[in-house]
Amino acid sequence: MTTTTSPRPGAEAIRAAVAAHPERRERDLARDLGVTEAELVAAFCGAGVTRLTPSLSTICNGMKTVGEVMALTRNESAVHEKIGPFEKFVDGSRAAMMLGSAIDTRMFPSHWVHAFAVEKPGDSGPRRSIQVFDAHGDAVHKIHLRPASDVAAYEAVVASLRHPDQSAGLGVEPVAALRPERPALETAKETELRRRWSAMTDPHQFFGLLRDLELHRLNALELAGDDWAWKVDGDAVRAMMRLAADNDIPIMCFVGNRGCIQIHSGPVSQIKEMGPWINVLDPTFHLHLRLDHIAEVWAVRKNADQGHVTSLEAYDADGQQIIQFFGLRKEGRGERADWRELVEHLPRVAQRAVA
Repeated sequence: MTTTTSPRPGAEAIRAAVAAHPERRERDLARDLGVTEAELVAAFCGAGVTRLTPSLSTICNGMKTVGEVMALTRNESAVHEKIGPFEKFVDGSRAAMMLGSAIDTRMFPSHWVHAFAVEKPGDSGPRRSIQVFDAHGDAVHKIHLRPASDVAAYEAVVASLRHPDQSAGLGVEPVAALRPERPALETAKETELRRRWSAMTDPHQFFGLLRDLELHRLNALELAGDDWAWKVDGDAVRAMMRLAADNDIPIMCFVGNRGCIQIHSGPVSQIKEMGPWINVLDPTFHLHLRLDHIAEVWAVRKNADQGHVTSLEAYDADGQQIIQFFGLRKEGRGERADWRELVEHLPRVAQRAVA
């Protein structure tokens, strides 16, 4: 018996589906159609969509001339939106940064593979955005114009990036191995992990530790011991967000994907729950987080230039990090006592017994 696979819909079929379901979000409709969001957007090249050369440096430097925008970075479970200008861009072949009081990102150029300028009709005029996707068709970063944006400057950026190929449609790479299973716990690495962890002097050294020991991040947390990492109740993120808002504790909130990590630094105040989502709806920061996607929450300590810093990290059922929080802190200063106390008083979950 042979199994046949339905062909992926082409640009014409995608456009027809969008016309038939104008109320659907592109990401959701693309999933229903069996295509990626990038393929759905690319189907409209020549009809409100312009294919761009995906140059991270040109996009980011160009957007500095546009003024206030909304920068959006998301993964499957969290959407992070910051409103403000693009300010200081720091280029790099492996990693780049946009630094500013509002928009603060860490970007990885190898994943900026497809880019489009998108224009859609809206109640108060055209809605314009630049949308960037990785090789697999997943959204990396989006930049939406605001009423205060300089449209002429934006159009100049788009013109400078216009790709010679404006045909509708897009080919993407298969995604089968992008979310590998979490490996078994390697307790033989426990002693060396704890030695290396205690010797860290900067939280950023953690990535090298994981790489050198070939450890999955969650396995490292489980092996680290209570001095450095402990599991907390699954409702801890909701509790933390409400406590931070109620007690005016400024936080840092990180949401990322393969190509971009976006950071909010400051207070949160307007916390609203809508179905499975918990949302921050502040003037210049919006966060939308699927609480029902959270399978594990960990509190984590890492040595820093002044004492240690404490993070709260949420993971999905596949062991992928959804979101990460710190207390707001400047280099050279110790961690805020109110943030540390908040995290340390979240209800703990019993962990693996140490052999």
